[in-house]
Amino acid sequence: MILEKTLLRRVGEAVARFRMIRDGDRVAVGLSGGKDSVTLLEALLLLQKRAPIDFSVCAFTVEQGKFLAPIEPLGEQLRARGISWTYFRDEPSFQLLEEQPDHGCDLCSRYRRRAVYEIARDLGANVIAFGHTADDFCEALLRNTMFTGKLSALPPVTWSRKNDYRLIRPLVYVTEEITTAYAASLGLSVVPCGCSQKTGTVRRALRDMFANLEREHPHLKENILSAMGNVDTGRLLDTRFLNLEGQEAAPEAQFPILTEP
Repeated sequence: MILEKTLLRRVGEAVARFRMIRDGDRVAVGLSGGKDSVTLLEALLLLQKRAPIDFSVCAFTVEQGKFLAPIEPLGEQLRARGISWTYFRDEPSFQLLEEQPDHGCDLCSRYRRRAVYEIARDLGANVIAFGHTADDFCEALLRNTMFTGKLSALPPVTWSRKNDYRLIRPLVYVTEEITTAYAASLGLSVVPCGCSQKTGTVRRALRDMFANLEREHPHLKENILSAMGNVDTGRLLDTRFLNLEGQEAAPEAQFPILTEP
């Protein structure tokens, strides 16, 4: 299947380039129930069979009371296929919903992060995989630039504060157009989160902006991703990287991304 080959090629490129998965790793996939995380799990299970290194894959779901449908049927499907799936009901998150404080995504994310590390420890995992796509990376870059004054996005690989876990995002080169089509082609169950349906948010505004621009510029996200791996520090305003004394600088390596369909 062409779609599957494209997905695996892009995930494989990300895994190899950023050394996301290594021999002996146990990878815990954060399964939110949406098309992106479901696609990520399927891609890593396929890579597990084909990769030249030995690693194991398991999945987990943090229940924070925001799913629009029960998540258990998805887990039952995974277990029926012999895939390890852990369901974790985060009680502090449910208490947060009951109290209904004036809070944004940061507090909810903080609760989820604590739960994720607790689950990974119980699963014996040293790697945690998240389903952020190319769309998320592009949106993060623009959101941070426009609203925080910082030129940054999402890291493809990072570490937990105590260096206990390697956090990876293998879908960095995979657009949501691909995850949507792939999940649909396999008939995978998708359980969206209520937060994804919100309107009037910065994220929704950025998505609408991308959708409008891509009608005339279909390779927009690929170009933005390529720019993130091809930073010309001499043409920005950070004095740490500017050549203020006129000294000749060594050329920097460039990292183009995959652009095939």
